[in-house]
Amino acid sequence: MSLPRRDLSAYLQANHVWFHVVEKRSTVHTADAAAATGLPLERVVKSLVFTADGEPVMVIVPGTCRVDQRKLRAALGAKRVHVASFADAERYSGYSPGATPPVYHPWIARVVMDQRVMQCDTVYGGGGSRNTLIEMKAADIQRLNNAVVADIAHVTEKAPSPTDG
Repeated sequence: MSLPRRDLSAYLQANHVWFHVVEKRSTVHTADAAAATGLPLERVVKSLVFTADGEPVMVIVPGTCRVDQRKLRAALGAKRVHVASFADAERYSGYSPGATPPVYHPWIARVVMDQRVMQCDTVYGGGGSRNTLIEMKAADIQRLNNAVVADIAHVTEKAPSPTDG
């Protein structure tokens, strides 16, 4: 049920957002996408679907980070947060894991971005398919999502998988 990339592009164009699409071999994990494109892992963001007290939430963190669920609960004012299964993540976001862009999630109203994302002018996220990344300004991601920016993650020693929570 993935939304075609042209719909993502049309959405960004309609909102007057600068973006650049990067073609790559098919990948699911952020570290693999960074390796496939030669991009630094800290500039490739993960768009992860969580549930907070039963409601879907998009969480955006740098590829070098892992979500701290305690910090995420505090940022959301939630009692419980859980990483969504791949099937639920696709159902809520409209995209397959590994393809999920940092914006344009028709069925997710709440978005939280780790503060480290805002340290970069531009970042790369899923481009709507596992064969693309999309480069966007971090400020546009925050604005389009009306995202809360908070300290919700910690840097890991190794490159975490996109489903690490």
